Formats: sequence, structure tokens, C-alpha cells
Amino acid sequence: MKIAVTYENGEVFQHFGHTSEFMIYEVQDGKVVSSELLSSNGNGHEALAGVLAAEEIDVLICGGIGGGAQAALSDNGIEICSGATGNADDAVEAYLKGELESAGVNCDHHGEGHTCGDHEDGHNCGHHDNEAESNSSDSEEDYEDAGCGGCGGCGGCGSDDSEGGCGGGCGGCGGCHYEPDFEGPNLGKRVRAHYKGTFNDGSQFDSSYDRGEPLEFVCGAGQMIHGFDKAVATMAVGEIIDIHLEPSEAYGEADPNAIIPLNIADLPGSEDLTVGQHVYLQDVYGRPIPVRVIEKDDTKITFDANHEMAGKELNFKIELVEVLD
Repeated sequence: MKIAVTYENGEVFQHFGHTSEFMIYEVQDGKVVSSELLSSNGNGHEALAGVLAAEEIDVLICGGIGGGAQAALSDNGIEICSGATGNADDAVEAYLKGELESAGVNCDHHGEGHTCGDHEDGHNCGHHDNEAESNSSDSEEDYEDAGCGGCGGCGGCGSDDSEGGCGGGCGGCGGCHYEPDFEGPNLGKRVRAHYKGTFNDGSQFDSSYDRGEPLEFVCGAGQMIHGFDKAVATMAVGEIIDIHLEPSEAYGEADPNAIIPLNIADLPGSEDLTVGQHVYLQDVYGRPIPVRVIEKDDTKITFDANHEMAGKELNFKIELVEVLD
């Protein structure tokens, strides 16, 4: 077995899409027998899945990760254990002992103690130097408008970790110790499904049919939102169903505690942000939290850490195309 860990100075680096190197661990009989650094060679986001696949990586341990990258890794058969923090060696040992839970990016940053970076007592927006990290250039990876790819992280504060997602559509929080609360003949199997997602007014927010490629995922592995995953678990190949999901089966209700007002003077770089822009804040553990700017004036800026689909009822047409294993 080969395990890759996003790596920086001995620690688990917290943003998969921006990691510059991985520590690769060779495991035999449940024990690490060797380790070596692997450069990302300037690749980022989904392209990193190809880098790891070329090294025949079986498991990725990382901090935050977006929907596009998670889907690309899953397509390459790489297991994802996200939300890890601290020493990289310790994270691998915890994984091998079955003690490392894939919790995604926990949203423990509201209320007292939330930070927007790691600059001593102040705050900064994002986590690259002193600048705000805008998501405008890589929104496909971390804030797909309504993609259906799974996600190792979690949506905004207040959403259930097993059901939230980074990106829209039906991406859930994949995890190495996710336990589904439903049954079905497809549970634990890799499946391919077409889908079309609509809101209650009939407007479409996503469709795999439009992309010409069905979505592939492991049913019951937590890679999809709960209601979508549960529906597919009992479907037969060729079957087409229509489902309606309440927020509790999708991205949860919007949490008012996830609205974060801050002084612009306390967040270097935030003065350049605009309403509607997606950026990252950091929680007290240094983990990236995807947020959206919802208000801004001369002195204050307000972020929303809720997933953009939180509080919404969703409708899906699902067609099970194939059960691969």
C-alpha cells in the first residue's frame, strides 16, 4: 500500500489544491517501511490526481479538498481521508490503526477564537502570505456552481459532516470511516449514474447528461449527499427515478451562526474583496474554510460559511448506468 500526505514542514498541508509536495509512505503488513517526498511539479487541484495515480497511490490523507479534485481522485481509485491536521507521520499511523476519521474541514470557527490566517494576534484572509485567497480563478475545484462531484471537506457551519459538500449538486463528504445509515444491494460498490438536478421552480442547476459523462462514485462511502446516495443504493441498472430532497437530506439548513462579520482592518487583503467573491478563512486549527463575501462597506466585511445549497430543497432525476464492482 502507498499513502500520500499533503506535506509542509512535517505537517499535513491544509489545502490539497495548493500543495507543493507530498510525503509518500510505503506500507507493508500494516507498517510504514519507507517514506520519500514527491513534488507536485507545479500541478494543482484536479491535475494532482494524475500525479498521485502515476505513483500508484492507494490512499490520500489531506486537510481541505474541493469537489473537483475529490471526484478526480475517486476516478483514479484513490481513497481520500480528509480533514487531517498536525504531524504527517502521526496522521499515517492513526490511519493504519483505524483511528483517523475523515471529518472534512470542520467548521469550528464561528463564535470566539475564529481566525482568518496565522499572523499572530491579527487576522488575515486566506492563507498565502498576507493576501486574500480568492477562489475566482479556481472556482471549479472548490466552489463548483452545482457540480455533483463528491467532496472530502464539508459545506458551511451547521451542516452535518456526512452530508455537506464543497461544490453544489450532490457531492458529500467522503471519509475513510463513514458509516451509512441505509442499506441496499449497491452499498459499497462503485457505480456510474446520470442525473439532472433542479430546484422546485424547475430551473436546472446541474446535469451529467449535459456533460455527456455519468458520475462515478462508491455508493455508501459518503462521497455523495445523503439523499442521493441512499436512492442509488437500491436502484437496478437501467432504472430511472425522480427524487425530492429536503435540506436535511441534502446540504442541511442554513446556519445563522455561520454568518461572520469582521472588521476589514483586522483582515489584511480583505479590502480588495468584492461581494459574491469566494475566499478561504481559517479556523483555530489552521484549516481552510470556504466562505463567500455577502456584505461589505468601508469598515466591515461579512462572510457566509454556509454551503451555497444550504436550506434548499433539491430534485434529482437519477439513472443508474452501471455497477462496476
